[in-house]
Amino acid sequence: MLSTLRNAWKVPELRKKFLWTIFLVAIFRIGIHIPVPGIDTSYLTQVTESGGLLSFYNLISGGALKNFSIFALAVSPYINASIIVQLLTIAIPSLEQLSKEGEDGRKKIQSITRYLSIGIGFVLAMGIFTMISSQGAATGLNTAEKAVVLISLVVGSTFCMWLGDQITQRGFGNGVSILIFVNIVSQLPMTLMSLFTLKEAGQVGIVEITLFLVAAIALLTITIFFSLAERRVPVQYAGKAVGSKVMKGQSTHIPLSIIGSAVIAIIFAMSVMMFPETIANFFPGKSWSTWILHSPYSIFNKETWMYPVFYAAFTIFFTWFYTQITFKPDEMAENLHKSAGFVPGVRPGAPTEKYFEKLLTKVSLIGGIFAAILAVLPTLVNNYTAFKGIQFGGTSVLILIGVGLDFSRQLDSQLVMRHYQGFLK
Repeated sequence: MLSTLRNAWKVPELRKKFLWTIFLVAIFRIGIHIPVPGIDTSYLTQVTESGGLLSFYNLISGGALKNFSIFALAVSPYINASIIVQLLTIAIPSLEQLSKEGEDGRKKIQSITRYLSIGIGFVLAMGIFTMISSQGAATGLNTAEKAVVLISLVVGSTFCMWLGDQITQRGFGNGVSILIFVNIVSQLPMTLMSLFTLKEAGQVGIVEITLFLVAAIALLTITIFFSLAERRVPVQYAGKAVGSKVMKGQSTHIPLSIIGSAVIAIIFAMSVMMFPETIANFFPGKSWSTWILHSPYSIFNKETWMYPVFYAAFTIFFTWFYTQITFKPDEMAENLHKSAGFVPGVRPGAPTEKYFEKLLTKVSLIGGIFAAILAVLPTLVNNYTAFKGIQFGGTSVLILIGVGLDFSRQLDSQLVMRHYQGFLK
């Protein structure tokens, strides 16, 4: 990897892209430390460190939510909008037709996603502001000052989305993914500091810390293995005549990622499990909110055994669901038939569709079980070990590895393309 980066730096065009990426990321990191005035962040610090949906948002914002900076929402509205539009594309025929219209269709869908992200930004800003106001963290603000706070959050989120687009166009890699990657990496020193704080407090020893780090490295290695793993479906294309030429048949394969839907599935499951908790925090002292947060019979109480069980079940279900609606076995079979291709040993048409359904079910089940382990692991560590409060989530590991592998592939492709161009000249 270091050799690849060194070779890429020697190419003027790629060096320019790297410099643009570094410059735009630096602007983003500076904005994270610009606070919104008039807000007491002590409550947000407590909420984001206790785990939950806001803790995840704080992670992908690089700590901006805890500090309630102008980039507190970061790219969270854009991520939510992208997921919603992707699901609506499957449900609404007009959006599905747009997705099949090539570059123009993708640009229109991207515009819809951006406008929707602004609306979601207002909703998230209002929800977070209402929550902190109920805890006395935003007292003494008049109507105009409250409007300034909300507008600052929405404008900051929109600016983050614009920075992501600029990184994609001028820099290197997917801009939004790069911003999330940088934010997660920026929180790793805080995790290490938390470990040493626990050691100084006498809650853990050097042996426990060593075992924790070894387990983290092992988890990282296994996640990399599953991220690169794929189920290859062999496909045979029949030979055909084109004019006076006869094209020979060829063999290829369709790669199916084992955990391609893991991140989305974990986010869906996390939202389902933590949404009632978030609502309950808006109404402290109510009997129903107390039951949700502290009852031993509540599946939303993180200290019960039911919480990780339901969390894992939802993760497996959403992995299967998202895999099925993304790959669409009926369309895969139809497109394969139209291109004169077939799976060896499987008849075209309905048998091929059933074959893909069974195969996708098996793949999603394996990927869902691994995603469920990653999802519930932080909860198990927090409930049954001495490492309480350590923000080390499976979702962040998946995002780090996914973005890193994608960055590496894009860099390799850029170098290979320029190598071939120079060779042909």
